Amino acid sequence: MRPINFSVGDRIQMKKKHPCSSDVFTILRVGSDVRVICTGCGRDLTFPRESIEKMVKRVVSSES
Repeated sequence: MRPINFSVGDRIQMKKKHPCSSDVFTILRVGSDVRVICTGCGRDLTFPRESIEKMVKRVVSSES
């Protein structure tokens, strides 16, 4: 599987919905862990990079 390029400020769509029914998240920090915030409820989450690459459906919009 090819790694997905993330950068801070990107909005990503996940394969599964968050319990608040939103599936779009904004990236806050990138590294070995990726920190995201839900655009629906504002929940702050941190995932290992390997697992978030499997969960991402597509990059909705880029900051750059």
